[in-house]
Amino acid sequence: MAEDKVQLLGYWGSPFALRVKWALKLKGIQYEYLEEDLPNKSPMLLELNPVLKKVPVLVHNGKPLAESLVIIEYIDETWTHNPLMPKDPYDRAKARFWAKFADEKCVPATMSSFTKSGEEKEKAEKEARENFKTLESALEGKPFFGGEGIGFLDIAIGWLGIWARLVEEIAEVTLIADDYMPVLSKWFKDFLELPTIKEALPPRDKLLVHNKGFREMLMGGST
Repeated sequence: MAEDKVQLLGYWGSPFALRVKWALKLKGIQYEYLEEDLPNKSPMLLELNPVLKKVPVLVHNGKPLAESLVIIEYIDETWTHNPLMPKDPYDRAKARFWAKFADEKCVPATMSSFTKSGEEKEKAEKEARENFKTLESALEGKPFFGGEGIGFLDIAIGWLGIWARLVEEIAEVTLIADDYMPVLSKWFKDFLELPTIKEALPPRDKLLVHNKGFREMLMGGST
């Protein structure tokens, strides 16, 4: 599809935009990246995503799509080379299940560990750790969640290897314990060192400063 026009509206620190960047890179798709200033959302973003008003938004030949996991599936179905989804319907369903588990279990508990204090923080930390341990089981002895190569689920959860570590450092918690979930911990490290994946990562020091400020804002608002 050499004549296709592909644009991605994102934000440098958005893990969900990062998911889409990874998918596009793995597919070798050329695209125009448009950085959004989230406190001052552009008219273009509001026009293309009037319902959610957030990034990422993929625009393919003038047609916009929102929600990162929806976008990744669309990319995989539109550009069929280097498939990200498993061929088998059951395996595809399992990949969607675990992606949903990560977004609905691991992410909220990690976020609560980041923003809560006292007993609430301890409870969230324990919950996040147990959820990550459960997620580890989805590897099933494979080098990637997608099997022998990077797939949909790897892209869906890979960003947690960065953000969870930032939360650990900033909030002084332990979420991905090396001794409790060694397989998942090693997978995160190995995945994030892959050249195609690493090239798209935002600078860690910039993320650290950004997320420290974000936590201060959230904690300040809760007092």
